[in-house]
Amino acid sequence: MKRSLIALTLAAALPFSAMAADGISYNYIEGGYARTNADGGADADGWALKGSGAIAPNFHLFGGYDQQKIDNTDVKIKHAQAGVGYNRAITTSTDFVTKVAYENYKATGYKQDGYSVEGGVKSRLAPNFIGSASLGYEDGDNVDGDVYGRLGAEMKFTPNWSVAGDVKIADGATGFFVGPRYTF
Repeated sequence: MKRSLIALTLAAALPFSAMAADGISYNYIEGGYARTNADGGADADGWALKGSGAIAPNFHLFGGYDQQKIDNTDVKIKHAQAGVGYNRAITTSTDFVTKVAYENYKATGYKQDGYSVEGGVKSRLAPNFIGSASLGYEDGDNVDGDVYGRLGAEMKFTPNWSVAGDVKIADGATGFFVGPRYTF
């Protein structure tokens, strides 16, 4: 009876043992340079910290914080994000990824709470190179909703260390991030 129960449990768990595509991890921490080029000239730059951790074979929690100063001013924009993601291998090297997040922006005399929803693919394009593309929607209590696109890349130097970057293209602004990533 015990052997049957153990065999049944292992058989049921087998489909969940490898839900992410080969070489793609959702366990990392990264930090680096952030920049936003806004239409109308209110460009800003600063730093960002981001991270993600798998909590189940198909789910991960993620979050981040960045702070950017608008060029030629003393105005700092602070952005925090926290959310949950779903990943599912659609080939041996590609995942379908969806994310839902709480978004918070603060600046002098300004605060916005909102959310974002994003869906796309993440793929190991070469042994040491991972790329991603997604489409998203972000809305907040002080602005109308906005559709955006995001492209990302990760160049691995070792199994744990890489350089990651992404570009977020939205109506009125383009955001950039680049920095080192530690995968665990």
